[in-house]
Amino acid sequence: MSENYITIKNELEYEQIINKSRFITVLYPVFSEEEAKEYLSQIKTQHKSANHHCSAYTIGSEHQIQKANDDGEPSGTAGIPMLETLKKENIHNVIAIVIRYFGGVKLGTGGLIRAYQSSVSEAIKQSGKVSMQLAERYLVTVNYEQTGKFEHHIEQTSYKVIDQSYTDKVIYTVHVIADQAEAFQVFVSNQTNGQAEIKKEASLMLPFEL
Repeated sequence: MSENYITIKNELEYEQIINKSRFITVLYPVFSEEEAKEYLSQIKTQHKSANHHCSAYTIGSEHQIQKANDDGEPSGTAGIPMLETLKKENIHNVIAIVIRYFGGVKLGTGGLIRAYQSSVSEAIKQSGKVSMQLAERYLVTVNYEQTGKFEHHIEQTSYKVIDQSYTDKVIYTVHVIADQAEAFQVFVSNQTNGQAEIKKEASLMLPFEL
């Protein structure tokens, strides 16, 4: 995937009690239907005694794949509200599963919809969101006498130095959002009087705080 999208910051398990029923929500990143089905199968195995394992997932930067399942709850009261919550929160490449242990009190159609919606929305809130963006990883090699100026100024930018190594020169590993790549190369040249060596090492998707 090479398009930017928003997703959950962390995998999460969240539980709430509503009218004596336990609603356990898990959020997990997935990038294919096969992954989503496999994870759902694992959850069903872990929670064999639960009454329902309702699920929804959306895959792709434009929600190209969407699925919802009520798993025995009245039609339209669980899976679809969960899916709509994921989409409303602009979450991509995630499966949400709400495991329900029935507590003996019926919630009614409206109550079920609210329960499944709130389970997913609160789980997303607790997980947090990140923007996954196409980025480039660069190796920047500079002379020792240039490191002070370079480090001082790069700290004031959005470019992320993730590693540095020392030989006869200093090599910085830097992550740069793809659409800032040209500006980054100009920045490096300006800070080192054109003496730095810049090498693009890889393209990758990276999380950035919202």
